[in-house]
Amino acid sequence: MKYFSFIFVLILTVALAWVISNPIGPVPPIAPLIDPYHGFWQNMYSEDELAESELILEGLTAPVQVVYDENLIPHIFAENDLDLYTAQGYITAKHRLWQMEFQTRAAAGRISEIVGDVALELDRMTRRKGLGYGAELGLEFLQKNDPETLSFLEAYANGVNQYINTLTPAQTPVEYKILNYKPETWTAYKSLLLLKYMSDMLVGDRDLEYSNLRKVLGEELLNKLYPDFPVENDPVIEAEKVWDFTPIEVQKPDSTNFPNDDLVIEPLPQPEKGTGSNNWAVSGSKTKNGNPILANDPHLSLNLPSLWYAIQLTTPAYSVKGASLPGALGVISGFNQNIAWGVTNATKDARDWYKITFQDDSRKAYKYGEAWRETTFRIEEIKIKGKEAYLDTVVYTHYGPVVYDKSFRAERQDVNFALKWTVHMGSNEQKTFLKLNKAKNHADYNEALDNFTAPAQNFVFASKSGDIAMRIQGKFALKWPEQGKFFMDGADPKMEWQGFIPNDQNPSTLNPERGFVASANQHPVDPSYPYYVFDNSYEHYRNRRINGKLRQMDQITVEDMKTLQFDDYYTQASEALPLMINLLGTVDSSDEKAQVYLKLLSDWDFYADPNQKAPTLYYIWWGKLYDQIWQEWEDFGVPVVKPNSFQTIQFLKNEPEGSVFDLGKTPSSETASTHVRKAFEMMLEEMKEWEEKEGDFTWANYKRTTIQHLVPQFKAFSVANVYTGGGGGIVNATSGRHGASWRMVVELADQPIAFGVYPGGQSGNPGSKYYGNFIPIWAEGKYLNFNLRNVDDSEGILFQTTLK
Repeated sequence: MKYFSFIFVLILTVALAWVISNPIGPVPPIAPLIDPYHGFWQNMYSEDELAESELILEGLTAPVQVVYDENLIPHIFAENDLDLYTAQGYITAKHRLWQMEFQTRAAAGRISEIVGDVALELDRMTRRKGLGYGAELGLEFLQKNDPETLSFLEAYANGVNQYINTLTPAQTPVEYKILNYKPETWTAYKSLLLLKYMSDMLVGDRDLEYSNLRKVLGEELLNKLYPDFPVENDPVIEAEKVWDFTPIEVQKPDSTNFPNDDLVIEPLPQPEKGTGSNNWAVSGSKTKNGNPILANDPHLSLNLPSLWYAIQLTTPAYSVKGASLPGALGVISGFNQNIAWGVTNATKDARDWYKITFQDDSRKAYKYGEAWRETTFRIEEIKIKGKEAYLDTVVYTHYGPVVYDKSFRAERQDVNFALKWTVHMGSNEQKTFLKLNKAKNHADYNEALDNFTAPAQNFVFASKSGDIAMRIQGKFALKWPEQGKFFMDGADPKMEWQGFIPNDQNPSTLNPERGFVASANQHPVDPSYPYYVFDNSYEHYRNRRINGKLRQMDQITVEDMKTLQFDDYYTQASEALPLMINLLGTVDSSDEKAQVYLKLLSDWDFYADPNQKAPTLYYIWWGKLYDQIWQEWEDFGVPVVKPNSFQTIQFLKNEPEGSVFDLGKTPSSETASTHVRKAFEMMLEEMKEWEEKEGDFTWANYKRTTIQHLVPQFKAFSVANVYTGGGGGIVNATSGRHGASWRMVVELADQPIAFGVYPGGQSGNPGSKYYGNFIPIWAEGKYLNFNLRNVDDSEGILFQTTLK
């Protein structure tokens, strides 16, 4: 019996040892993860506790000094650009390696390699959109046209890889340990891939949905519900702008026969609701000190590690500081001794869809005019953790990849969808930012922007010499009216783009009379601009609030600009709520809750501050009302996009008895009041449930702003319920999962006076005290001092490292 017990215990011990040392499905080996010398315990140290005064970096031509301030922001001092970018790669990887790698894996369609087939469809979609293909074309472009930028990217990669080569199991970021994989070599291609990934995050299109709407509604009703320009268009480029160029003539076909198919597939993922940005610059004529002031706050998903990494880069020729993108060269939004710049998304339609008619099932040729053109095939090998690789065949036409076909999300129809996108055209966005980092004046700014293709961006500018400017930059196709608004026939050559708008004819302005420039994702121009401009997702509220405030303001200070960035005024509510209360009429006096809620709403000053209760009531009521009005859009049986909130409010205001409010599926005739009353009842029901379950319905507690780890399942690495105000459509656009990913304000004095903050921290290590230490500062609308440092400044130093 004792031998049996011994053998049983031995087998149990061996089995347990095997279990904790080997992965089981997606679960990593437990032993390495909990190993006190190499596991997650070793990720509990902060960077200042592991600081090294000297590091050896191969390939440097001279020593590089790295000075970390008290917030772990590195200030890199190098003798030349190659050394500078080598050091930037090394230092960025030291703090954000896992993030850099994870994002480029996502951009390449390689998530299945680390999480298994749960990500297969996502990876297929990414590859079929051609992000990797676009990055390859970008690399070829650099090899042929810009070896200098390529050499800088390779220097950056060299720095990243030298850091990777020093990693021990103990120092490896915790996410690698949990997901049970290792870092791989960084390349210039990956940096370009990252920039394509950003383009994909910011660009959208509604061609398929608009085609469905055109068929369901007819052109007359479509144009009424979805006008190209709103009645209150306060565009990026001031409406008074005179276009002093001769536009290129665009030939519109005599007839345009759009495909009439029922497009039943789900469209490509669009930019998430809440993605947007603000930027503006005011001239010295409107500021207290007579210096231009520039502000920028990009609105993106609130993630940890943060999308941005603050940094200063200095050589004897220039010194630049601001927000960098881990994995890319230089500073993306920032300033130097002479200028400041920032970016917002220009939301211009840069993707078009074409119906492809193949000659036969082999798909080796497709119809184009009276002839047949050859296709090419790209085999995408998607490696899957724990399983055999998946091979996906993607057909390429001269338009671009056939994203949707019978093998991918088109089972219900025989329609092949090819995507034409400027991301597939070979470009050098990296050079734009390298040149902006060194720019001294408006001419340098324009020269830098000439290299930028995608995504379309509003570049704001201010200089120490007094200039302010705005330019909407991208590679924009010459289109006839409505081209690209609908799904097009790829067999018809008349559907081709007719070239591109010259860079010097892209919308821009320099030192306008009003004394400021500003953008907030609204329409870029008014109807006087001579080229066709369209997008479905233009913003209608933040822009009017910002422009209205800037028109009124004088003797402006940096503090005024900080206050405006954190402005919580809910413009949409100020325009919709009075109409809703009026249309509601009387409320049952015996319903105490209804009376309390209505009193809160009636007394509200329209500021969505965190301690207010009225924003919660309005948000729920408006959401129910919007869904009530457009409920029949859910019954069309094909994907569509609903009219936007601005147009909906216009109908409430101007046509409350109009036919748009009548539901065809009911025997009665509905009006705006019908929907308002029904939505109010639905709001009462939801609030009853909320108060019974949660109690507190103040705005911050209701919207529950969360800064989420890039892997949503890693909730312990996220920060939930951040106490802050704002919301979608508000200048302080902080909703539940989106908001100001970076705030910067710079006064262009003799020496720039700068402030900045983002919702995260410099470290990508959840165990570090620098992982999320900026969040409370950001949530309160406060800032860090962001002035340029000199190498010999002695105050506020956390530690220093010399790279040799």
